[in-house]
Amino acid sequence: MKPEILFEDQHILVCVKPSGVPTQSRQVGTPDMVSILKNHLHSRQSENGEPYLALIHRLDQPVEGLLVFAKTPAAAKSLSRQLQTSGFGKHYLAVLGAVPGEMEGHLEDYLVKDGRTNTSRICTPDTPGAKPARLRYKVIRTRDAMALAEITLDTGRHHQIRVQMAGLGCPIVGDRKYAPAAMEQPGPISGQLQLYAVRLSFRHPATGKPMSFCHTPKLPF
Repeated sequence: MKPEILFEDQHILVCVKPSGVPTQSRQVGTPDMVSILKNHLHSRQSENGEPYLALIHRLDQPVEGLLVFAKTPAAAKSLSRQLQTSGFGKHYLAVLGAVPGEMEGHLEDYLVKDGRTNTSRICTPDTPGAKPARLRYKVIRTRDAMALAEITLDTGRHHQIRVQMAGLGCPIVGDRKYAPAAMEQPGPISGQLQLYAVRLSFRHPATGKPMSFCHTPKLPF
């Protein structure tokens, strides 16, 4: 598989992850973005050995969109620091299976992950393992009972957008984990999870220059 690379220099690499490809997988023989990109880097280097590539953030396997990787330990440290201090801007588009009561809002919940089922759920603050989750959404347009929304993450929790929007009563179309079957849409829109990482911004780890990247998915909406 040839990766879709939007930007690459000696410090970072920005690419588009296709839907269905894991960011990183523990299953032997399963292609993931880390192995695909390492093969890309290895094919161009003159020396032997595995190229350095650090995973900074993830996208769920069914999600299509932008990822940035670090090509040096120094770049990885800088990008990880930005991610932890909200220096990253992560923006998504989602097709919702219902129209929210408010066209714009800020969701704050506590989430806890269940490793056995690889799911997360909204919980109380005193639940063991609970972590705060915050996002902002804005409805761009509606059609029938669906809505296209812009979503900006303030935190990066496991399945956060999927869980919080489902908790609002507006699950993402195509979400087999969190959307009720009754909300599934007929036709081609039902196949892929309708969640896309469309904009990513951060400061270049070496120069400090603001960087911003956009991805325009083929929306069925």
